[in-house]
Amino acid sequence: MSQVSHPYSQRLIILRDWKSRWFAVGKKYRDFLRGDVLLREFLHKRLRGNYVASIDIERSRKSMRVAIATSRPGMVIGRSGENMIRLKSDIMKEMKRKKLPIPEEFNIDIIEVKEPDANAAIVAQMSAEALEKRMPFRRVMKQTAEKVMGVRGVQGFKMTLSGRLGGAEMARVEKIKRGSTPLQFLRGDVDYTTEKAHLPYGDIGIKVWIYKGDSLEKKEDNA
Repeated sequence: MSQVSHPYSQRLIILRDWKSRWFAVGKKYRDFLRGDVLLREFLHKRLRGNYVASIDIERSRKSMRVAIATSRPGMVIGRSGENMIRLKSDIMKEMKRKKLPIPEEFNIDIIEVKEPDANAAIVAQMSAEALEKRMPFRRVMKQTAEKVMGVRGVQGFKMTLSGRLGGAEMARVEKIKRGSTPLQFLRGDVDYTTEKAHLPYGDIGIKVWIYKGDSLEKKEDNA
């Protein structure tokens, strides 16, 4: 059995907050949990290419709020909010189609990610896009590592690609590492994500770790 734990779940409460924030009992809990999973899957497909870093969901008795963090807020909102209105109506249609609980009040907040090159989810999506455009995987890995390590505050980067790399018959795993990524150091601010690049001969799995230093030292510096 594997002893590897998820860097996000390991740092819950210590550094990270829950991505879904609500309280429910019994059947409501099951409905809300199912709704969150299906809504996230829908939004990841619907907003693919808009570099979405995270989707947070908050619920109360009558209202629901979805916070979308992205490095391209203009594309998500659209000119005079056209895309936002369309997105909201698409979400409501999807919720009705999947028979999910529909709240009385529904709001979408768009949060801008100021340093996209230091965000693991956005870096993984950029790499997936480059691979889908048939760029050589080694060049993608090296360029991504240089770009991420060039961001102020980033102390370590690790990336893994797995699958039929370069269209080879045999699937394999390739890794690149820069700096240090201490995964067992719970105070260490490690951002982690997984992504898939969809190619004609199969999907390529992408894993990205970005280490941004000791969180306690950051607090002392800001104090």
